[in-house]
Amino acid sequence: MRFDIFLSICQTEVEGFMPSERQMFLNFFDQAKWADQLGFQTAWVAETHLSCQVQKENADHVIPHFRGEIGLNTDLLQLAHKVFSQTKKINVGSAIMNIICNGGPLAHAEAIRTFLTLHGLDSNENRKLEVGFAAGRFPFSNNAYGFLAKTELERLAWDVIKNKYFQEATEIFMRVLRGDRFSSQDVSVRHLRAQDFRDPQLWERVKALAQSTQGLGPTSDEIPLAHHWEFEKVGVIPFDSPLHLLSLTIGSHDPEAQILANEFFPTGVFNLSITPPAVIEETHARMRKHYHPAGGAWQRGCMPRTAMIFVDDSPGLTENQQSAKAKNYARLAWQNYWVAMEKTLDPKKVEQAVSNTIAGNCKEVQEMIRSKYHSEDRLMLWFDFNNHDNEYIKHSMRAFMEKVAPWIA
Repeated sequence: MRFDIFLSICQTEVEGFMPSERQMFLNFFDQAKWADQLGFQTAWVAETHLSCQVQKENADHVIPHFRGEIGLNTDLLQLAHKVFSQTKKINVGSAIMNIICNGGPLAHAEAIRTFLTLHGLDSNENRKLEVGFAAGRFPFSNNAYGFLAKTELERLAWDVIKNKYFQEATEIFMRVLRGDRFSSQDVSVRHLRAQDFRDPQLWERVKALAQSTQGLGPTSDEIPLAHHWEFEKVGVIPFDSPLHLLSLTIGSHDPEAQILANEFFPTGVFNLSITPPAVIEETHARMRKHYHPAGGAWQRGCMPRTAMIFVDDSPGLTENQQSAKAKNYARLAWQNYWVAMEKTLDPKKVEQAVSNTIAGNCKEVQEMIRSKYHSEDRLMLWFDFNNHDNEYIKHSMRAFMEKVAPWIA
């Protein structure tokens, strides 16, 4: 089993206390350095774009009751340079990098190639930049950059079309990373088909609109989409980026997008701790067939999975007391979360969340991980969920790596 760490840098109020942005970043770097010393293999960092607080002033606010910012990291590459400069062994990853906003896939791929060139100037450097990428969690982060429905057809079928455009972004992103020199005319044309729609009636409406506006015949079973990104032939510099220092993981449940990414590079797949086991196993089965051959055979470790960890081994407490303390931390964290997200507290939601969380003393955490995960899984351990107690988080990290990991790794 492989153990990474997930760091959210989530600035929200917990028990009436909200750290400053400066303190949040100081805590982050302290934890990243500690994770390096303890032997975590990759530090995955959450990424968010545009203020959630300011977005609450709009009519379409997405988290109206949340106080603070879901995450403070807006640029993994800048953060990674600083983490690498302060650590010795740990890799740095994005969970996730939004390749839609901030200039789109061309801009992000170019920035990554520049980062790799600078990162690789030391010929002895072998730590990887692990780029997890997706389309972002909140639409408003993309809308500000023009990623929104603009035509009548797009407005009618946006939930489907935006996924097609993410596939387009993925192809562009991968081809630029690879060093291709191409124009948007060389990018695959994507189509809407009946199987893309859960609602057959919506498909019929979309098809009728396309027939009236695009001149498609009544028997046509697919609708071609225009490219969202239009550009003349480009070549992205630097040309000689050390791609062996790059690892890729896609954050999408779309099988087509997962398979598409692996046409270009070996690309893992993210999954959350709450993802149903059947979906996990279906993904493993699919990727064993479609994983890019340059990465060798697909391994379970190619799928990083988040796991919320509350572990306690406080000195002077019995195992039962340690267990109660850890579970109380988990319960308070989930209470704070639901109040922040919904401004209400549903005890059933809290208890259900706690039951799906890894919480307890060291022995209990060992047993829970053994029973919940495969011995070859790769976990992104999340210690800072709704918790700003930096010393307690670091204590938990050490307890896990010294008193849990050796018995389940």
